[in-house]
Amino acid sequence: MITYQILNPEQVNKLTEIDRSEHIDLTYEMKDGKIMELNSNHECPTWTEDMMKEIQERYLHELHNGGLAIGAFDGGTLVAFGVLAHRFRGLNNNRLQIDLMYVDRKYRRQGIGTRIFNMLGDEARGRGAEYLYISSTETKSAVSFYRSNGSQITKDIDEELFNKEPKDIHMIVKL
Repeated sequence: MITYQILNPEQVNKLTEIDRSEHIDLTYEMKDGKIMELNSNHECPTWTEDMMKEIQERYLHELHNGGLAIGAFDGGTLVAFGVLAHRFRGLNNNRLQIDLMYVDRKYRRQGIGTRIFNMLGDEARGRGAEYLYISSTETKSAVSFYRSNGSQITKDIDEELFNKEPKDIHMIVKL
């Protein structure tokens, strides 16, 4: 049985339990405001040590500054987590970002990510946000996940997030 809980900074090492690997058959690219499909046939491995360090630093940064992390557990093992960033974004400061969202390879397509996404959306709404902002990795699986949860491509791209991840697909969802 999967259980959900708010994560704290002391649980940062639990993030290493997630296997983020996946087979990527399709990626997307934004061109002139339109989403283009690109065939891709490769295996994306789980995190390297450096990548995990960066993920853990982002996690801790958000939690120490008022962000929120929710984890899904199978027994004592973390199988998914999502992080709601602390800072409001957008022209009207009415958007909160989903900063991190990962589901272990063995636990995908079971509704776990959707449950975390909805819980983070409820929290964002409770904090006064009108939208969630997503800077999604360009893979078909990630973009399809966010789209299936009501997200749409946005033309109002956050410049700071775009500069960090220029290949990401930028989306919003109304809360």
